[in-house]
Amino acid sequence: MKPMYINGQWVAASDGATFDVYNPATEEVIESVPNGTAEDALKAIAAAKAAFDEWRWVPAVERADMLHEAANKIRAHFDELVRLNTLEEGKPIPEHEEEMEWTLNTLRYYAELARNYRGRVVPSAERSQFNFVLKEPYGVAACIVPYNYPMLLMIWKVAPALAAGNTVIIKPSSHTPLATLRLAEVVFDHFPPGVVNVLTGRGSRVGDTLVQHPDVPIIAFTGSTAVGQHISRLAADRIKRLHLELGGKDPFVLAPDADIETAVEAVAYAALINAGQVCTSTERVYVPAEKLKAFASAIADYVKGLRIGPGLEPTTDMGPMAAPGYRQKVEEHVAEAQAKGAKILAGGRRPPQFDRGWYYEPTVLVNVDHSMKIMREETFGPCIPIMGYRDFDEAIRLANDTEYGLGAVCRTNDARFAKRFFEEVRAGTIWINDPLTDCYGGPFGGMKMSGNARELGEEGLESFLETKHVHWDFDDSVKPYWYPY
Repeated sequence: MKPMYINGQWVAASDGATFDVYNPATEEVIESVPNGTAEDALKAIAAAKAAFDEWRWVPAVERADMLHEAANKIRAHFDELVRLNTLEEGKPIPEHEEEMEWTLNTLRYYAELARNYRGRVVPSAERSQFNFVLKEPYGVAACIVPYNYPMLLMIWKVAPALAAGNTVIIKPSSHTPLATLRLAEVVFDHFPPGVVNVLTGRGSRVGDTLVQHPDVPIIAFTGSTAVGQHISRLAADRIKRLHLELGGKDPFVLAPDADIETAVEAVAYAALINAGQVCTSTERVYVPAEKLKAFASAIADYVKGLRIGPGLEPTTDMGPMAAPGYRQKVEEHVAEAQAKGAKILAGGRRPPQFDRGWYYEPTVLVNVDHSMKIMREETFGPCIPIMGYRDFDEAIRLANDTEYGLGAVCRTNDARFAKRFFEEVRAGTIWINDPLTDCYGGPFGGMKMSGNARELGEEGLESFLETKHVHWDFDDSVKPYWYPY
């Protein structure tokens, strides 16, 4: 059993309970980890709170050095962490290598950004006064992380939280805790005890305690909208700072001028990377009606040539899904669409060559509409439903016809289409031509039901800082506007 990390110590669950972590490519057990309890969560909270009293005063330059050291340690253990991440999550090694590069460089980005950020001076009303704004850490930050990018989405929270002077309790997904525990062992081990804690366990056993406890003032969560709503309800009584990055149903619009040939590869990448298990995966494709047949046929042929297999195989293009329940949801969405008239041009089944593993073929569907779950609910799997539109006005209307607003892609070389798209589509990130690419300095997050968080950029650091205004008058004489009037 791999123990969890609390206050610089490796510990089992207080009641000895464990759960198994599976390899999604083989369905074999990799390792077991503690199924933490509320009592364990309280220990982690107490440790993080005590550590905060000292950590918040560590000079920014020293915190920056520690974050750089963590990045150096990731580099030293790079191949090992990539392999472990692949074993427990499933996507191909090239995708995990990219995730690990982003992880260590996010540490470096926030190490440097926090060196220069403490607040600002603002103009005062009187000559004798000095007004300034301080940015201060909240305290203990609970970082609740999903399974699909367990390293990246963890560090997008942890790096700015630590750089800002908070302490953290990382609660990894029960599907992918192993690489995070290994980080605690070989990457975060130089931080003072209690500054970084890793608490494993089911959400009902540890997550709810973190969310409700008065000594955890900020909750940073990436995951489903349903769980985000649950967290919001639990945290409401204490008016906590919620940093929620939730679900999406991202559209990909091929503008009337878009080239079909290059668009095929762009859409396939945006929809199928990590087997579609990306919060910003393309889940709806809109094509000019006159180009629909040609595009659908071309992308169906293209995805049939993708190689499905274990993430550790160097020839694999697309790995398995992370757990059987997620594959079942995809199957239900595809079946419901078929029952309502959708036609499958490629995929739509479990690949017959695998007896084990949670694989699902890349699936292309046409004859879809917005009455179908596959066009309205988050599918989170390797599906490409394609719908035609009459004109660009309709394309924008269809793109906005969703309760989500995480990301949106438009393929065009016409500046008029591009400008209309980024101004009129309600989504937190707009990609023109280059889908799903992130930028360290560019804030990432959603609108509408996709959440209220912004990660990366200056906004990512701001998310873990409270604002305090200081009004200082050097003249302590009686003011003419005091009583009596």
